[in-house]
Amino acid sequence: MVAKANLDSFAHGSSTENSDRGPTKNPADITRVPGGSSGGSAAATALGLAPFSLGSDTGGSIRLPASFTGTVGLKPTYGSTSRYGVIAMASSTDVMGPLTNSVQDAAIIYDVIAGIDKNDSTTIQRSEDDYSDLDSSKKYKIGVIAEHFAEGLQPGVEKSINQSIQLLKDDGHEVSEVSMPDLDHALACYYIIVPAEIASNLSKFDGIRFGISERDKKALEDVYGDTRQKGFNSENKRRIMIGNYVLSSGFYDAYYKKAQAVRTLLVQAFDKAFAEFDLLVGPVAPMTAFKLGENTEDPLQMYLADVMTVGMSLAGLPAISVPVEPANGLPVGLQITGNKTADKQVLELAKRLQELQNA
Repeated sequence: MVAKANLDSFAHGSSTENSDRGPTKNPADITRVPGGSSGGSAAATALGLAPFSLGSDTGGSIRLPASFTGTVGLKPTYGSTSRYGVIAMASSTDVMGPLTNSVQDAAIIYDVIAGIDKNDSTTIQRSEDDYSDLDSSKKYKIGVIAEHFAEGLQPGVEKSINQSIQLLKDDGHEVSEVSMPDLDHALACYYIIVPAEIASNLSKFDGIRFGISERDKKALEDVYGDTRQKGFNSENKRRIMIGNYVLSSGFYDAYYKKAQAVRTLLVQAFDKAFAEFDLLVGPVAPMTAFKLGENTEDPLQMYLADVMTVGMSLAGLPAISVPVEPANGLPVGLQITGNKTADKQVLELAKRLQELQNA
């Protein structure tokens, strides 16, 4: 690793426009965002500045930039890679993973970083001796997530994804639709649980122990207040305030506790789907990369970019974005999701799809 890449401040964003160092531009079209929060990593990889980069994925922050820039982005199974040295965003979903220009490269990098780290107690034993030894000839039973083809999906994206699914059918995979209605609640669930964890994790940035410090002989409470006022941007503050609100007395049961119950339903819905299918597929995002500045004044519209990725994060599942046929000249990513620890299956189907796309 030779450099740092730009990202949304504290990884809070879907476009890399919330960075204190300014926005990153999309190499495919410099008037558009590269996705976020790991947009700088995706842009550097897409430009060939490095053969790979690492990103953090809390709710789609590797997969969305990969989709928007035409790169490969792998979010591994929760706990399969170390987060030692990474500033926590949401501890129950944060995962480190690679962004590359080929699936095989992603497998090689994942093989290096996967496994138990004594410095991170959440890491789990790797399930494969060699993740980079991929057999792309295997045939899988694939479920197409019906809820990800609902209203709001851009026609060009839908066409590109359907073409890719047809390639898999023609290649001999058994492909059929699966309905997972609980996924409709995933985004609302995510934006309750994750801000709550953000508020907790960032409480230590008080000017005494971490981060910048606005001391200057001030009273202790003023140091806290002035440091957090200066050190966090508007999106950071928005998420911290939402998190403290849903954790506060009188709202904990109504919001946070209920969201955790919905999260359990999402896990059960995926378990049910994987009892029937080996892998699940669908779009990474309902749109191609949007224009710089287009959604900066509309946080809800920005959050909708994550609508198809957050469910997998809440369930701790491995998922990958594979570039497929562009739509209106802009990159599109197909998302392949596997059951917990089925990262190698995800990589093998992704490699086969890339081979079919390049044939």
